[in-house]
Amino acid sequence: MKFVKFLSVVAAAAFAATAAFAAPPVKTVESEKGKVLAGENGMTLYTFKKDVKGVSNCNGDCAKNWPPLMAAGDAKADGAYSIVERKDGMKQWAKDGMPLYFWVKDKKMGDITGDGVGGNWDLAKP
Repeated sequence: MKFVKFLSVVAAAAFAATAAFAAPPVKTVESEKGKVLAGENGMTLYTFKKDVKGVSNCNGDCAKNWPPLMAAGDAKADGAYSIVERKDGMKQWAKDGMPLYFWVKDKKMGDITGDGVGGNWDLAKP
């Protein structure tokens, strides 16, 4: 009986861990411009106007300043959130087909210093 109970606990934990990886790692936070999307770390997410749905065009030096919101290899699309394959073969989260990025100059939750940079970057909205 104890062994069966142990297996039930292990199975429940495994399911919970799998479910956690299945959901996109985003949340909504408040900023000076209202609600914005943020990564699990609370940092604001952005979209790049030079991307097209399902394709990231921010690579190399661009990606050093605008780190992509990376997706685990076993991540699954969920509702408005999809996964795009980057040129380097890595996976990146996207919302409504548009890849999501952080901005290296944002320092704390709610910072939105990347909004409008170069006329190419927009806040990701819920």
